[in-house]
Amino acid sequence: MTDATLAAVLQPIAPVSLDELEASASLMTRRDRKYLVPSEVADDFVRLLAPTSRVLQIDGRRSFHYQSVYFDTAVLDSYLDAARKRPHRYKVRTRSYLDSGLCLLEVKTRDARGRTVKERLPHPFDGRSRLGDDGRAFVSSYSLIGQSADELRPVLTTRYTRATLLLAEGVRATIDVDLRSEGPDGRSVQLEGTAVIETKSGGPPSSADRILWDLGCRPVKVSKFCTSLSALYPELPHNKWTQALRRPWSIQTESPLALAS
Repeated sequence: MTDATLAAVLQPIAPVSLDELEASASLMTRRDRKYLVPSEVADDFVRLLAPTSRVLQIDGRRSFHYQSVYFDTAVLDSYLDAARKRPHRYKVRTRSYLDSGLCLLEVKTRDARGRTVKERLPHPFDGRSRLGDDGRAFVSSYSLIGQSADELRPVLTTRYTRATLLLAEGVRATIDVDLRSEGPDGRSVQLEGTAVIETKSGGPPSSADRILWDLGCRPVKVSKFCTSLSALYPELPHNKWTQALRRPWSIQTESPLALAS
């Protein structure tokens, strides 16, 4: 599924505004289920959801271009906490909405029950590759991070196109296509012929999950940050994402591991 085919399958779906989406399903504390879905199956998924969902539409657009810059320490504490399945862990990134020029600094924390909590701070769009003083103060306020905030630096940049569906029961489903990730040494990787679908709810599986199961898809351990880094740098521990790494991740350039320089 490409940006163009995604736009085509979204066309028949009724729109929902950003304000209504946020009011119906803000889901800053939520349970995510993630799927790696072949493009043709992603098309079927959207068509099957169409009668009971609405698609986010802003200024006539139904798919949007995102860029995320992920920050970690020189020894990749955030990545390694996830790779080692530590119950309490964090992720720090700037998320930029390239179509509108909006940027937010986000801190995501995960608890021992598998729940994700995300908090945001407005961030300068032209400073999305650095934290700045205000950003570091915001990040350091989290007990999981603390003084480590001073060590954080950009370690990965991802770009993709996203559409967001709002289901009748107030659940969100996002469909991400054309995912490309780049490391600080210029090496890049692209996920080909595959959509990343996430269902976001406050509790049990939703109708979107059940449709995916009927289509033969099951949740997988995948993270744009962690799986992209482990695809780029196989020297890193990556057993947690072995299943996701079997998908067609295409390395675009070759260069030595340079994250700790």
